[in-house]
Amino acid sequence: MNPYPSWLSPGDNAWQLTAATLVGLMSIPALAVLYGGLVQRKWAMNTVLMVFATFCLTLIAWVLWAFKMGFGTPWIHTFVGHPGSILGPNGETGRAVIPLLVGLMPKFRFSESSLAYFQFVFAAITPILFIGSVIGRIKFNVWMIFVPLWITFAYAVNAFLLWGGGYWAGKGALDFSGGYVIHLAAGVSGFVAAAVVGPRLKRDRDRAIPNNLLFVAVGAGLLWLGWNGFNGGDPYFAGADAASAVVNTNLATAVAMMVWIVMDMSLGKEKKATFLGGVNGMICGLVGITPAAGYVNGYGAIVIGVVCSAVVWFAWTYLPRYVWPFNKVDDALGVVYTHGIAGLFGGLLVGLLADPKMIVYLGIGKNPSSAGAACSTATRSSWPSRPARR
Repeated sequence: MNPYPSWLSPGDNAWQLTAATLVGLMSIPALAVLYGGLVQRKWAMNTVLMVFATFCLTLIAWVLWAFKMGFGTPWIHTFVGHPGSILGPNGETGRAVIPLLVGLMPKFRFSESSLAYFQFVFAAITPILFIGSVIGRIKFNVWMIFVPLWITFAYAVNAFLLWGGGYWAGKGALDFSGGYVIHLAAGVSGFVAAAVVGPRLKRDRDRAIPNNLLFVAVGAGLLWLGWNGFNGGDPYFAGADAASAVVNTNLATAVAMMVWIVMDMSLGKEKKATFLGGVNGMICGLVGITPAAGYVNGYGAIVIGVVCSAVVWFAWTYLPRYVWPFNKVDDALGVVYTHGIAGLFGGLLVGLLADPKMIVYLGIGKNPSSAGAACSTATRSSWPSRPARR
């Protein structure tokens, strides 16, 4: 007797769950350890608690209503899906489906629960990222109220607009793995939140010294390798697209890290390489390649690593000194730079660097043979070997 339904591919299902677990590790423990090591010792455990609690609250909201808002049937025109739970037997063991994408991409070969969990870890990491903007001056109980509201009214809407077949998808917008939905959203939201709650005390800004660089190194390493699941899981199939996305991700990151180090050595105030600078470059590469990982070839990945790291280096160095509102807002860990600006530039570079031979590009409501912002000449017959992205 067949132990699984005919539509389910054990390989695809296993890779989707593995990729989701890698992404989950980027939040707990990676960002908990990274942020906990970067802040002053007095804030370390509060920061770790905020990360873990955000992970918990997002999962509860996600399975009860938010997943369907991001990936379900339209509720308010093409801007958000109808809220609903996935906790029934059909929701957990049935075949995964994104209603507005039916007929425009190959059918998923894994369960709804695999899709929901994979998308949950993306949702969870987004508010966790912009904890870095407001570290040291936001009340824990306020944050616990804020997280479910933000997931409901910001993240789920963004996810539907781009990945659930909503308005921006209908216009041909492409975001391979979250340059806009996750990183630009985290950077902008964190910056706005920091502006609203106000700056840290002057004595805390003057003593903003990491309390444990070894913890920072462990968190950064887990973040980097976890990104293999972040971008490698997004083709939704365990195929060549997943492998190329992983290679491009690591290549762009390596280039970006070295670009930042070289810029610190040649243009920096102290003219020397620093580990924290290297970590910033690493994050710029990871974020910059995220919207493009499966759309560009390796040369495009190198360009993205160079551009995103260099642009953010200059932004980080000069904007807080001379440009309003950056010189007025205390973004504690610079989330608006490494995530917001890097995500924006990585997304824009997709339009310049996308290689039609890398993947099938599909725009919603268009003929699959010519759809998408970076169109290819692929036909339906190419789907089995080059499965379409979201």
